[in-house]
Amino acid sequence: MPSSPIRKLVPFADAAKKRGVKVYHLNIGQPDIPTPQVALDAIKNLSETVIEYTHSAGNESYRKGLAEYYQNLGIDISSSDMIITTGGSEAITIAFGACLNPGEEVIIPEPFYANYNSFAIQTGVEVKPITSSISNDFGLPPIAEFEKLITPKTKGIVICNPNNPTGYLYSEKELETLATIVKKYDLYLFADEVYREFCYDGHSHHSCLSLKGIEQNVVLFDSVSKRYSMCGARVGALISRNRDVITACLKFAQARLCPPALGQIASEAALKTSKEYFDGVYNEYIERRNFMVKALNEMEGVYCPTPKGAFYTVVKLPIDDSDKFAQWLLESFEHKGQTVMVAPATGFYATKGLGKNEVRIAYVLKKEDLKSAMECLAEALKVYPGKTL
Repeated sequence: MPSSPIRKLVPFADAAKKRGVKVYHLNIGQPDIPTPQVALDAIKNLSETVIEYTHSAGNESYRKGLAEYYQNLGIDISSSDMIITTGGSEAITIAFGACLNPGEEVIIPEPFYANYNSFAIQTGVEVKPITSSISNDFGLPPIAEFEKLITPKTKGIVICNPNNPTGYLYSEKELETLATIVKKYDLYLFADEVYREFCYDGHSHHSCLSLKGIEQNVVLFDSVSKRYSMCGARVGALISRNRDVITACLKFAQARLCPPALGQIASEAALKTSKEYFDGVYNEYIERRNFMVKALNEMEGVYCPTPKGAFYTVVKLPIDDSDKFAQWLLESFEHKGQTVMVAPATGFYATKGLGKNEVRIAYVLKKEDLKSAMECLAEALKVYPGKTL
């Protein structure tokens, strides 16, 4: 198992804090946005006297509520088309286990969410990366590049939209391009859409569940972690109109008994979150994003694309090695008693050697903290021994 590029530097961050250094965490997608009060109240006012097992597919009332959420987005699914999971992570491992045999392959545009590598290793699946580039802000590679990678062992494509770690939002045209490949070779399209609510600048989110002609091929992953700032609830969902897929996935779900009972209670209540909450969150992230992108691009030798979705970006820095740089920030650097923690982009690529001058930054901190973090990063780049300017 590979170490998480997001979490592997935690011991160095802990040591820095023990030395009295304030660490700004730009390495992990843990929003500081308050969880909706309606979800917190559901836990505080719990009437149950026994925390029982739930149905292996999740509470029916929650599944019906989640199906209604999708129906309001114009996506026709029912409660029987989904399995509630222990976070989006379990949805992915269950889907890989149910749909793919050991040694079979999935194609994933890189850089991609680092744990896809771990989920593939757990289930014996081979990842075949197709590289997108910061030179075009990580747009979808050409269809011809996908076809070059397809072999008899290729069984699926994994897409994250909006994308973690790049913040790229795939257009409807790009997704339709993917659909032609999926249909031509009868592949699964595993669609990670946990950042659906975070699309900016008037751009709309187009769900893979809305693609025509591949209704039986799509397996979608969802989560409450980011949408409601409920990362610790550990509640996700696996959704597919393919009955055979759902039947197979339920066997994996039964093996782990059930998803978190308390998390489901909070998640079901969160479905009642007001539009005003989301409007406030949207405006907050837009302000943070705009400030951070401007600050980064004003630093000498730095290039930061403008994310169209999620709350991450992959940034190109004038450094020799992002792993060394991230550790150096925590071990050897401080500015006004402060430093920053970033995630080396090397861990978001499957192709060795890529990402050595890139880091992922999450703009999940309030603007005042982001301002201090950007000041720290700017000063660090001036004195880092491995700078390449």
